Amino acid sequence: MLPLGFVVGAFGTLVGAGGGFVLVPVLLLLYPEKEAQTITAMSLFVVMANAISGSAAYARQKRIDFRSGSWFAAATLPGAVAGAIVVGFIPRRAFDAIFAAVLIGIGLYLLLRKMQQSIMPPVTGRGVVRRRITDANGNAFFYSFKMPVGVALSGGIGFLSSLLGIGGGVIHVPVMATILHFPIHIAAATSQFVLMFMAAEGTSVHFATGTLHWDSSLGQAALLAAGAVPGAQAGAWLSRKVNGGMILRVLAGALILVGIRLGMKAAGI
Repeated sequence: MLPLGFVVGAFGTLVGAGGGFVLVPVLLLLYPEKEAQTITAMSLFVVMANAISGSAAYARQKRIDFRSGSWFAAATLPGAVAGAIVVGFIPRRAFDAIFAAVLIGIGLYLLLRKMQQSIMPPVTGRGVVRRRITDANGNAFFYSFKMPVGVALSGGIGFLSSLLGIGGGVIHVPVMATILHFPIHIAAATSQFVLMFMAAEGTSVHFATGTLHWDSSLGQAALLAAGAVPGAQAGAWLSRKVNGGMILRVLAGALILVGIRLGMKAAGI
């Protein structure tokens, strides 16, 4: 559990996704007898610990857009709570199939859109905000986006991410990078900040409903989280060494491969 948590934490923080999109399919394969809500509860607990550690590292790098991230985090609250409740009504095999389809869809979307990242049309109209972020190394990032669009998308992402136990970063990062025109490094860092709140909301529901308890899931989740905390620090450090295009390609490839494997399992192959 500890080395698995480290790998999930490092890779999840590198791409700003929290690691849940990697951890959930691994847990689904390791524990075929566990219910979907138990798997998602364990994952959200680990994602929360990973996001707290990753946010601290990105804050030191000064790459988090705190103003935008605060609005996005607030928008995820209703959906995150609802998703944690609804997952209890989904059969395990159906959950596997849904998760596989979501992963493959996001991965293909990233591959199709990645070539357009270098040319972004100007953002105009109502609700446009402009940001200038200068990181600890003196790199300046300029971008603009429509805040109402970002808030609305965050609400839906909060529901889907809590439902699947992936924390939402795997959806939020590509949305921020393509639709909202965030620089990929700012998107990854800000996503970790949003994840910290989003995963905490879903985890709180699982604690309240008794899904997370020591006898069946909390002990394993705690070991995974213990590995994810230092892994997140490593992932944040690696993010300064890897260019944005590479991050998107790695993320897309990982999503498609994991989605295919999980889809095969759901089909009984």
